[in-house]
Amino acid sequence: MATQAAPARTPLSISLADVRAAAERIAGAVVHTPTLHSKTLSEMSGAQVWLKFENLQFTAAYKERGALNTLLQLDDAARAKGVIAASAGNHAQGLAYHGHRLGIPVTIVMPKPTPTVKVTQTEGHGASVILEGETYDDAYAHARQLEASNGYTFVHPFDDPRVMAGQGTVALEMLADAPAIDTLIVPIGGGGLISGMATVAKAADHPIEVIGVEAELYPPMYNRVKGTNLPAGGDTLAEGIAVKEPGGLTAQVVEALVDDIILVSERSLEESVSLMLQIEKTVVEGAGASGLAALFTYPERFRGKTVGIVLTGGNIDTRLLANVLLRDLARSGRLARLRIRLQDRPGALYQVAKIFQEQAVNILELSHQRIFTNLPAKGLSLDVECETRDRAHLERLIAALQTAGYEVRPVELA
Repeated sequence: MATQAAPARTPLSISLADVRAAAERIAGAVVHTPTLHSKTLSEMSGAQVWLKFENLQFTAAYKERGALNTLLQLDDAARAKGVIAASAGNHAQGLAYHGHRLGIPVTIVMPKPTPTVKVTQTEGHGASVILEGETYDDAYAHARQLEASNGYTFVHPFDDPRVMAGQGTVALEMLADAPAIDTLIVPIGGGGLISGMATVAKAADHPIEVIGVEAELYPPMYNRVKGTNLPAGGDTLAEGIAVKEPGGLTAQVVEALVDDIILVSERSLEESVSLMLQIEKTVVEGAGASGLAALFTYPERFRGKTVGIVLTGGNIDTRLLANVLLRDLARSGRLARLRIRLQDRPGALYQVAKIFQEQAVNILELSHQRIFTNLPAKGLSLDVECETRDRAHLERLIAALQTAGYEVRPVELA
């Protein structure tokens, strides 16, 4: 009896030829960003780590590639009418910048709560910005309405073969500059970047494993591939990959070509943003640090491999970056807040301060609490924010305070 033939698989929406054509199309108009070996990260992880610095694009993110590849394929009529997109992030800026450069009108619809800095940055690249609705879905729906009524061309941030092919040029450059790479760690939001990169990787002349990374708070592609039903939502540092529903076209590519998807925590994202600044002296946003977060969350998985990591973007609010860096200092013990129980009497603060001086610990801030406390009326709670050399130095300070008879405990971060 003849074996029944397996049903033919639906062809994927992009091919290696599409990515190569995109590379020729956008050459010279986007930065061929460096792919550099990190000696320090390699020593820390046990892998050979290569970093692709897409945060060095003009708009500080890889999204320019797919946007430009799409714009360059529009006919004259579509160029004249202009394009539209719904985005409050890097896609908006990449489309705005290259649309303005090519003389193509660009309209971006953003939710009303979008931070003013993102609106002004996008307008600064020459786009018209419309604020509509409270959520991305509201903005997206309005953009599609304007597309229909005004004859605009809608440029999807990820679920478009032209966008996917443009993003895939990241992998072409990485493998040309670091041909020994055998593992790619790629952030996943809607899936445009990993679709393009996996298309290139799986056509390489040697086996390359492609691992996707999502934030734990936003695991839609993980759910689809793994058959799980984890919730998607919340306030993540990796806002660039905070997508509730992956693309239909991108999901097909991911299911066919991506080897695995892993999740990373908010804490690991914070630590990775800080680590990139400390070690590589470069600023990355939360999504841009997710590949590094995966490397250090699952070190045994990547040890001994030659790993390529894409630093997808560097657009992070400066105040948020400051908070991330300070929180990392606190977790490492270099910044601390100690809560010390004192008696409310003259000289009490002086005696505590002497111990800080003896231990060579710098006091940054003091805060007394006499009223809102469950201590006796003659007691008070003193919070001391201080700076130490490391965790061991902090522990010596705490031990010295306890030896002197003080009740003390650190105020811990989440």
